[in-house]
Amino acid sequence: MTERTVYVRQVATADLPQEVRDQIDQATIYAIHTNTGERIALVADRATAFIVARQNEMAPVSVH
Repeated sequence: MTERTVYVRQVATADLPQEVRDQIDQATIYAIHTNTGERIALVADRATAFIVARQNEMAPVSVH
């Protein structure tokens, strides 16, 4: 099994498309990105982002 590095960063809800904002009631959430910058998931908090990444055989790294 090969682990893929993914990047976890905080995202302001206001920076997301309207259809996504309509589904979120938080000011900030966390995104998981590939090494090319593609957003592959949005989750409620940092801990959940790391759990989701690890459950999918990815190696999460924080981005500030």
